[in-house]
Amino acid sequence: MRNALFVCTANSARSVLGEAILRHMSEGKFNTYSAGSTPRGMVNPDAISCLQRKNLPTDGFRSKSWEEFAGADAPKMDLIITVCDSAAGEACPVWPGHPFVVHWGIADPASVEGDDATRAEAFDLAYDRLERRIGAMLALGDDVFSAADGKNQLSAIGASADD
Repeated sequence: MRNALFVCTANSARSVLGEAILRHMSEGKFNTYSAGSTPRGMVNPDAISCLQRKNLPTDGFRSKSWEEFAGADAPKMDLIITVCDSAAGEACPVWPGHPFVVHWGIADPASVEGDDATRAEAFDLAYDRLERRIGAMLALGDDVFSAADGKNQLSAIGASADD
């Protein structure tokens, strides 16, 4: 069982989607978490709506600080994935266990203004991009975590074009 943490500044949209998608797609092979450097304090309602459209569970998500995962009593992470450029550029905590830290930049769907359909389209696009990247990660298998170039393989997923 591996532990993965999705990080974004507010922990209200992209990181929550990543947590939910990996939990679903890994079929019990990952414990998944999300956190933010400056948590908003609530999950974006459009993120919850997106998960509902995709038939994924929505219970238990909350916006929380990455400090919850930096202490000695926190779960030891195998993988930290930053999904927003601002979080990737911030000084991160020292993560116990020295996990792989990779960046998979995803455009912020919460910054899209407009009617419900416009916002839903932005969230669905973020979801689809995360789903493809997580699928690519899972296709690498568990050996990626012990491979000499494992971090590079995982980072390359985030560098791929999504269009």
